[in-house]
Amino acid sequence: MNRLNRDQMAERVARDIPEGAYVNLGIGLPTKVANYLPADRDIFLQSENGLLGMGPAPAKGEEDWELINAGKQAVTLLTGGCFFHHADSFAMMRGGHLDICVLGAFQVSIHGDLANWHTGEPGAIPAVGGAMDLAIGAKQTFVMMELFTKQGACKLVEACTYPLTGLGCVSRVYTDMAVFDLGVDGAKVVEMVEGLTLEDLRQSTGLTLTLANEIEAA
Repeated sequence: MNRLNRDQMAERVARDIPEGAYVNLGIGLPTKVANYLPADRDIFLQSENGLLGMGPAPAKGEEDWELINAGKQAVTLLTGGCFFHHADSFAMMRGGHLDICVLGAFQVSIHGDLANWHTGEPGAIPAVGGAMDLAIGAKQTFVMMELFTKQGACKLVEACTYPLTGLGCVSRVYTDMAVFDLGVDGAKVVEMVEGLTLEDLRQSTGLTLTLANEIEAA
């Protein structure tokens, strides 16, 4: 079984972002998605610090540090892009003007609850930032994360044990092993990496999983 690396995960998410979408890419892993959006597809990337029309990351040595995203990474601005006060940016997020946000997570429940701001670990700095505004304000919330922690704990869970960012807000999770649709009926497996079976996923995650195409065909 070959797990997807982080760039392959980003490319997979990018494939599901449609023409004309207004999208926020969360701090960390989701920012990689910008590098894989097709150049011939009009997609408008927004950043909570006040940018609309972001492009891919600049080439090394060509960074303009006056132009950064919410994670303080250098970004590019596409023709027609603009920047503005972060209060206006949050008004976009809270007002339902974003089609999709892509966030990282510490845990996601099979019903779409999101925990992505604090683990309770000693010395950890809690920083919810704009995640709660995005998770609830965007029309769709996607999560991009590795399926297991470095310690081997599954991050897709029956019920989150970490402090929640939002309830029932995540519709799809992209991981290094599989893609899942979430909802009131639990987690449905949309795709798996080559060499992985549904039974493998059930055993490794400890979850009751079904195949999305079986549910849709029923």
